[in-house]
Amino acid sequence: MRGRPSKRLRAAAAGLALATTAAATSAAAARPAAVKASSSVAASAPAAVVATATANTTAPMALSVVDDSGQRLTLARPARRVVTLAPNLAELVFAAGGGDRLVGVMRYSEHPSAVARLPVVGDAFTVNLEKLAALQPDLLLVWTSGVNPRQQQRLHSLGAPVYHSEINSIATLADTLRRIGRLLGTDAVAEAQAAALLARWQALQARWSTRAPVRVFYQLWDEPLMTVNRQHLIAQALRACGGVNAFDDLPPLTPTIGWEAVLATDPQVVVTGHADNEPARLQRWQRYPQLSAVRHGLLIALDGQQLARMSPAFIDGAEALCQAVDRARR
Repeated sequence: MRGRPSKRLRAAAAGLALATTAAATSAAAARPAAVKASSSVAASAPAAVVATATANTTAPMALSVVDDSGQRLTLARPARRVVTLAPNLAELVFAAGGGDRLVGVMRYSEHPSAVARLPVVGDAFTVNLEKLAALQPDLLLVWTSGVNPRQQQRLHSLGAPVYHSEINSIATLADTLRRIGRLLGTDAVAEAQAAALLARWQALQARWSTRAPVRVFYQLWDEPLMTVNRQHLIAQALRACGGVNAFDDLPPLTPTIGWEAVLATDPQVVVTGHADNEPARLQRWQRYPQLSAVRHGLLIALDGQQLARMSPAFIDGAEALCQAVDRARR
């Protein structure tokens, strides 16, 4: 629909702050066929919640983490039936070594491909709590900004422990991997993945951040024209690439910008993300041939799902972004 981001990009943008409503779908009470993934688990009863406010350090095998809301979550044993209420969280469960524990996902959960066999438990607009409960989860992983507060309260009424995720930096992305691994009992796999993620990010910064600065406008959407401020993870990637965002200091995470304001900054590169089956929506820029980016043909469309997903794939998107920015230096 003209003037609004597509459902796919809003759902994929686990950190784009465009989708701020909720998710869940049908499933039988019996567990679906286990997805063959990065770790093996014996079938068992759901993990009991020992406490959500204070860790019980005397319980055998108790697994305790503090989530991004500041809530302490403690399980008596590793979770075995996990439902993720954001596409990136499903990807993180696999990365942490617990893909075979996943029993339900959100619509547009597409990575890795194994999630396609799992029940869809919602989309960016609604959560069917009855169908979610039928999956008998022993752990819910929730993207706080992607599920409206009223539905989040109702999720707690199901009795399953709820982990709240709000990833806003590479450091919190790595921490989320570690915490998920802790709750699944796959600490070693999760720690290795987190370390690899941080190493790749540091290597990217070392390669690109000290190069000549380039004025970049990141187009989140074209009508209205939207971009990101400095707190957004995409803006953090821009800085790592040596890019300069003229709108870093605006208060909203995803501010709406007037065309006159953008023209005044004369970006050397304009970058946007898009899905494979959708147009890049960069045509409007051709009305301004005086802009450096238009004059030099640097209106660039990248894989929007890589940059939007708060998962290890983000590093791939950031690398592609750095290469796009570097074209202005040649």
